Amino acid sequence: MTRIRLKLLLLALLPLVVLLPMLLGITMIRWINKFDDLLLSKVASDLRVAEQYFEQIEAGQAADLVALARSAAFEQALAESSAALDRHLLSERDRLGLDFFIYDTGLVPDLPAAAQTIVTAARPDAPQAGLSVLSEADLVAISPELAARAALPLVPTEAARPISREAETRGMVILAAARTEDGSAVLLGGRLLNRNLDVIDTMNDLIYRETAGGEVRSGTTTLFLDDVRISTNVRLFEGARALGTRVSEAVWHQVMDVGEPWFDRAFVVNDWYISGYVPLTDADGARIGMLYTGYLEAPFINQRNTTIFSLILAFVAVVGLSVPLFLRLARGVFAPLEQMTKTMAQVEAGTLDARIGPVSANDEIGTVARHLDRLLDQVQDRDEALRGYATNLNELVDKRTQELSEANKKLEATFAQLVLAEKLASLGEVTAGVAYEINNPVAVIQGNLEVLRAGLPAEVAEELKTEIELIDAQTHRINVIVGKLLKFSRPSEISDSASRVDVAKVVEDALVLVAADLRQHSVSTETTHDPAPAIDIVETELTQVLVNLMINASQAMGSGGVLSLQTHAWTHDGQSGAAIKVRDTGKGIAKDKIEKIFDPFFSTKPGEGSGLGLSISQALIARAGGFITVRSDEGKGSEFFIWCPAADNLSDTPDTP
Repeated sequence: MTRIRLKLLLLALLPLVVLLPMLLGITMIRWINKFDDLLLSKVASDLRVAEQYFEQIEAGQAADLVALARSAAFEQALAESSAALDRHLLSERDRLGLDFFIYDTGLVPDLPAAAQTIVTAARPDAPQAGLSVLSEADLVAISPELAARAALPLVPTEAARPISREAETRGMVILAAARTEDGSAVLLGGRLLNRNLDVIDTMNDLIYRETAGGEVRSGTTTLFLDDVRISTNVRLFEGARALGTRVSEAVWHQVMDVGEPWFDRAFVVNDWYISGYVPLTDADGARIGMLYTGYLEAPFINQRNTTIFSLILAFVAVVGLSVPLFLRLARGVFAPLEQMTKTMAQVEAGTLDARIGPVSANDEIGTVARHLDRLLDQVQDRDEALRGYATNLNELVDKRTQELSEANKKLEATFAQLVLAEKLASLGEVTAGVAYEINNPVAVIQGNLEVLRAGLPAEVAEELKTEIELIDAQTHRINVIVGKLLKFSRPSEISDSASRVDVAKVVEDALVLVAADLRQHSVSTETTHDPAPAIDIVETELTQVLVNLMINASQAMGSGGVLSLQTHAWTHDGQSGAAIKVRDTGKGIAKDKIEKIFDPFFSTKPGEGSGLGLSISQALIARAGGFITVRSDEGKGSEFFIWCPAADNLSDTPDTP
């Protein structure tokens, strides 16, 4: 009965301990995703506030310059002398929190293009403001002290992109330009952002509020010049500001290279933050840096984990209270079950007339007990009937066995027919391939006969000697191809033997065979033979593959082109071998056809061929233990790559096709 009680307990608790955790888990996953989305939405909102504050700084600086340029004091100082103007601008620089003023009647030509854009766009009624990056030389020209303040030694930062610089000497400045009312001169004011902690701290105070204790701020803000922190309230381990540290390469690539914002968790200097980065652009729209806001991830993660842990504890407590309560309520069920168990044990022992007897309970268990007694009566009756069926059962088994034997014989006959059909299909494919291959040498013979007929006069007989010899060579090749057909029909009687083959020699021999066809199509050839090991292959088969590829290339180029042939050593999967490249400058192969060109009967020239040349070539190379591949640029040409393993174990070469 202990086993029954455990099963009933598991059955009762199954929805609670399985389904409820599943629902709870799904809910928690959705909640965690929503929680993470909320964190990212918050940092996106904070970053937008930082951008608006940055825009207000630019607009305020432009408005200050307009007010200064139109003030009576400015007009008076301008009218007095240049010294008076310098003194006035110096006092106004400190009052407005700027780092320098430039007053010029021209376009301030010594400043970079972005600054020129701001100056050029400024109008008496429309001041301009924006960001610009000034080089060290620009800063020194304005003020050596300004250049010294901008310089930042770079701090080695984990995961940052590798660069050769050891210091950042450039300066990011907010430039504002206002023209005088007559438009004859321009007043340019700049604020250096390198080490400008007032701007970054004010921005941080605006975005993040102090905690309830008023001690620690969880949020940080940073200005980047390219990928270098030039103004930040992020702290290093010693408590100093992390000036000169750099952002990770992944963030830099997405924000600066691609120009897209980054919203995700990121490791910032010494801790994990929920971070947001947006690119900063100068007046010409070029990306020059980044604006960052983020806050510590740990408090939110701790709060999330605490909530999850509390829910798990609550679930465990509910399960712990449910077990004893269920066992107490289930006691009334066990007594009838124990009686049923005893009765079933007696029946299993062979006492088919054992019964539970009268049951007083009127619940479902009592009903089951009474049904069980009736079922036992039926079992006893059927047992007697089955004993009568046993005699007939052996006869039925013999009959089924005979039927299965006949079915097996039919299956064997059908299989033999399938094997024969497959062999005939293979024979037909090879025969078609041989017929196709015969066409190429016949075409060469015909071409050379035409040349022979045109050159029969005695004075050119010596010149035609090579063509006459080609006729003999191609006739021999026809015999070889026919011999392969005989070998396919009688493989045990005829067999070509592989030998050590020099791939460069075979390439040159194949070129001689197709020379007439190449001349007919005005195709020039380029050959490069680097040192390559000998391979183990039937030489005529490799020649057949190369001739097929060269003729296909000639046809693809039509009238005029370059056929490039290259042989070199190459290692594939740690095995040394020799490679052959056949490249043409023809029309290439369409993308939707390139995956099918090695299929039997597939042709890119419908009506002009059987489509078996490349299929047979692939089979011949594979039989030698190698492979053949193709890559093609439509409209530019195709390149076939053949590789076969070396006949000897040579030293490996780089695995680069």
